[in-house]
This record gives sequence, C-alpha cells and structure tokens, in this order.
Amino acid sequence: MTGQDHGDHFEEKHCCSALADSHEESGSNTSTYDDVDAIHRLGTKDDVDDTHTDDTKGKCKRVSGDLKRTTSNVLAHVASRISTRTWPEPPPPPDGGSKAWTQVAMGWLVIFTTWGWVNSFGSFQTYYTSVLPQTPSTISWIGSVQIWFCLVISVFSGRLLDAGLFLPTFLVGAVIQVLGIFLMSISTQYWSLMLTQGVLTGIGAGIFFTPSLALVATYFDKRRGLAVGLATTGNSAGGIVYPVVVRQLIPTLGFAWTARVLAFINLACLSIVFAFMRPRLPPRKSGPIIDFAAFRELAYNGVVAGIFTTSMANYFSFYYIASFGRETLGLSYSTASIMVILINGAGMIFRIIPPIIADRIGPINVMFPVTLAWAIVAFCWLAVDNVPGLYVFSCFYGICSGSFQCLTATAIASITKRLDTVGTRLGMAFSISSFASLTGPPIGGAIQAANGGKFTGSQAWAACMTFIGFLCFAVVRVNKAGLNPRARC
Repeated sequence: MTGQDHGDHFEEKHCCSALADSHEESGSNTSTYDDVDAIHRLGTKDDVDDTHTDDTKGKCKRVSGDLKRTTSNVLAHVASRISTRTWPEPPPPPDGGSKAWTQVAMGWLVIFTTWGWVNSFGSFQTYYTSVLPQTPSTISWIGSVQIWFCLVISVFSGRLLDAGLFLPTFLVGAVIQVLGIFLMSISTQYWSLMLTQGVLTGIGAGIFFTPSLALVATYFDKRRGLAVGLATTGNSAGGIVYPVVVRQLIPTLGFAWTARVLAFINLACLSIVFAFMRPRLPPRKSGPIIDFAAFRELAYNGVVAGIFTTSMANYFSFYYIASFGRETLGLSYSTASIMVILINGAGMIFRIIPPIIADRIGPINVMFPVTLAWAIVAFCWLAVDNVPGLYVFSCFYGICSGSFQCLTATAIASITKRLDTVGTRLGMAFSISSFASLTGPPIGGAIQAANGGKFTGSQAWAACMTFIGFLCFAVVRVNKAGLNPRARC
C-alpha cells in the first residue's frame, strides 16, 4: 500500500472515531462502521480509496456542523433561561419583633410630619383668608399644590425604595421639606407662600412619604393592617398638633415665628426617623418605574378610582370646614380652628380599629362599608345649620375619613402579589390620586363662589364624589370575592 493509501486510511480511522463519538453522545443507534462498509461497496478498489476519503471527509464536516449547531442551541437555551428568569422571591416578613415595630414608630413620625402637616392646612386657609386679598378658592390652591406634589412624586420615590435607595431618598426629601417651612416663615405674599408652603414642602414630603409607608408594609403580613393603621395615626396626631400650634402662637408670636416653630418640630422628628428607619428587602435593581401590568387588573383600577374620587371630596371638606363655620355660622377664627382639630383628631382611634378587623377579613371587606358610611355622613353636611351640628358632623366625618385613609396602603399591598413591588404600585396609586387632591378643594371653592358664597352646591358635590368612591369599592369587592359575604379579600 502506498504512503497516500496509508494517509487516507489514517484519516479514515480518525474520522470514523469522531463519527462514533458524536453518534454516541447524541444517542443515535446507527453504527459509524456501517456507514464505512457502505462506502466500501461503492465501486472498484481504485475508486474506493478516493470515494471513501471524500465521503468520509464530507461526513466529518457534517458532524462538525451538527456539533456547532448543538452547542449554539444549548447556549441559546441557557441565555434564554438567564434573560427571562424573574428576580428571586423576597424573604417572608418577620410580622413582628422589635425592629419591625420600630419601623412602625418611625412611620408614625413620617406621617405626622407629612399628612399631619398637610391636613392642618385648614387652619392656614382660615388665617390666609383674613390677611390676603385673594379669594378662598384661590388660597386653597396652596394646600392643593402641596398635596399634589406630595403624591405625584410618589411614582418615582416609591420605586427608589425597591431599588435600595431609601436612606439617600429620605435625606433629600427631609431637607427640602424643612427648608420649605423655614422659607415659608419669611413669606408675606400669595406667590411666595405658594412656592414655599405649596411647592417646596410638597416636593420634600412626596420624596420620602411613600417609600417610608411602603417600607413599613414590607415588615408585616398577617399584622400588616394593624401596623400601617398604627403608623397612620400620626396623621390625626399631626392634624391636632399643628393647628393647635398655629392657633395659639400666631396671636402671640406672629406668623413668622410660628412657622419657624413648626419647622423645628419637623426637623427633630425627621432626624429621629433618619437614625432608626431601615429597609428590610434586598434591592431590586431591575424593573420599571411604572408597572403598567397593574392597569390590566380590575381590582387595582377600582381601588385607585375609589381613592381618587374620595380624595377630591375629603380635602375640600378638611380645608373648608373652618371657613364654613366662620362664613355660614359666624364663628370666630379661634373657634373655627377647633373644627380642623376635631376633624383630624376624631379619627385617631379609628385608624387602629379598622386595620385590626382588616387583618381578619381583608382590607377591601372593610373599605366597602366604610365608604358607604362616609358617603352618608357627607350628605349629612347639607343639614348642618348650627354650631352643635357642626361639631357632631366634624367628629363623624373625621372618623370615616380616618377609617378609610388608614387602609389605603394596606389595600394596595393586599392586591399586589410581590412585596418588592409595593413601593412602585403604591406610588402609582398616590400619583394618580394627587390630581384629585390638587383639583378637589379649588373645584369645591369655585362651586361655592358660583352659588354666591353658599356651601350647598359644593357640599352636595363632595357627597356625590364620596358615593362614587363607594361604588368603586363595591365593584372591587365583587371582582375579588363575588357575592359571597364570608369571602376574605
């Protein structure tokens, strides 16, 4: 046999070995040597070597191509698994313990300095009406803009909690809010009050409010309603403390130093929060700022719509209750300011009771009857024509409002499947409802002005908006649990 023949047989032997290995790995039952025997039957002895060599080389090339395609398919499959794999489930909440309840206490201070401050604007509304030339409807824009910024920024700040940036977010927001109150003390005109009290304090509060409330919710599961409810009592406490400070200090110290005292109160409270409040969940770096998938859920849309419509009525009532007492019933500024304290303080204990019930039967099951009772009380405002009646109305309205507001975060969390998206979805809900808080008081004030200063039209409008909110929660209740009265949702 010639050297060429030896080379061909050597190449044939190695190619056949590669073919055997490839067939063995792929699970094929066809023998490589059967292929070689078939090659040997193709022609004469002289042609066999050439044909055998060329055919074997062709098979080696096909095997190489198959191996490449197999490797490519495997790599593509692995890459697909990596790219489409969702982030891991967060660890379960402790649902108690010293650290968890510390976060509740810190959440209480956060809500005290944000919504307690916001809800006390009724005392400023009454004072500004007496010292500024603008109409009450125009003045109410200060409080509305403040609430709007506080809520609309939530769509961004809520995602920052999920991304693991809670502490820097909180620090920036606290500095802006306290700075706004200090600058408010040197403001004497409408535009400057709008920029400081309306814009700056609203932006600052909006940056740290939603991440803080969502953080509290991530520490609890079965006791989440109670935990968030306890934290929201800071709303009522702030709604009592701030109006009392304004009512007592403005006649003695003047507006400027009264505002500075309020700024120092917020500075002390927020410093404590910064020292002790800490997130529990690991950062979730990926994920959108807006979770558009939420808008494909009827339950989420219904809850957001219910919060939206009730917010329009709620802040009109909170801002104008003192003005109603002063303009319709002839109360003094000092006495009318008590209405703001009552409407905020009456709901304090009821910010705890509904969450306890919600932990047992579900937040939607509680919000459904609460909004019905709230709408009934709102219609009763039309019948108030004396001071005792105003006191009674303020108390019951505050109870219903507090019972509702303490459950909003819990309701959003209950219809959110993953705890590490609560901040995002809560921020989205608050941002949408911010437009209701922005327009509600001015719309009510415009209706009042169109009726010659009478409150009848604006009272009826506010009651109807609350009733629409009840209908929204009725839809959510049916969607989640049907007509079964015992179902938890």
